[in-house]
Amino acid sequence: MKVSGFTFLRNAHMLGYPFIESIQSALPLCDEFIINIGNSVDDTLEMVEAIDDLRIKIIHSQWNENMKTKGFVYAQQTNIALFNCNGDWAFYLQGDEVIHEEDIPRIKESMQKHLDDEKVEALVFDYIHFYGNHMTYAWSPAWYRRECRAIKNNKRIFFPSDGQFFVVLQSNRKARYPRAAHSNAKIYHYGWVRSEEKMDEKLRKVVRYWGGNHKKVDYTQIDPKVLRKYKGTHPAIMKEWLPQGMTSVFRAYPDHVLTKREKKHRLVMSIEKIFGLDLSKKHFKLVT
Repeated sequence: MKVSGFTFLRNAHMLGYPFIESIQSALPLCDEFIINIGNSVDDTLEMVEAIDDLRIKIIHSQWNENMKTKGFVYAQQTNIALFNCNGDWAFYLQGDEVIHEEDIPRIKESMQKHLDDEKVEALVFDYIHFYGNHMTYAWSPAWYRRECRAIKNNKRIFFPSDGQFFVVLQSNRKARYPRAAHSNAKIYHYGWVRSEEKMDEKLRKVVRYWGGNHKKVDYTQIDPKVLRKYKGTHPAIMKEWLPQGMTSVFRAYPDHVLTKREKKHRLVMSIEKIFGLDLSKKHFKLVT
């Protein structure tokens, strides 16, 4: 069994991504790691090269600066990396996503178990979205709770939207979400842990690809009901990246006025609690 890791990066150091930690966390799982690096103005390329691992294969790409529709340029760049994977499995990590070392054996076991099972096309991972600090995570239908991050590399697969999820092409005109099994592992998402300044800089850079307007970041402006204390451990590779001495839950602004969307999600969470449901969006069909 061969596993291909893949990702795309551009100005990742300047924008505060833990991209080196992300890559290094996945290398023990991978036989090759495809990294599509867009034309950057920082030292992202040099930092990746400094990892000095023969499994890493770098692709250089030019972004389409005229693509300003719903983040589709991210799908384009992700697909470039995916289409260069040669493994039985293609495993995807974004630059702010990290694997815990304890989960590597579980992922390998799941990949091996389902390798020859034609009913299973992908593996689903539970997500932990850290918010504000690494002692706090966000939990609501607004934050996807599960997502496919590994898919068999023998299907007509691609990213159709913003680089967030796979689809399987059934015909030239029809696509569907993949049939997936649970990986028994997690993805640790640190994008909303970086400083507000770095997040603000990131959003200023990327909003152009969504055809929208930039709004200054204020982490405190969030529904306090969605924030929970994290009681687990972090991947060891994140020790130096994360600030030390943080022990308390991130405090949202107590008088935050709920948006229409947040009110909707509060209602959905109440229904979930009453009936024991998970009503969050799913880009897969769980088959086992």
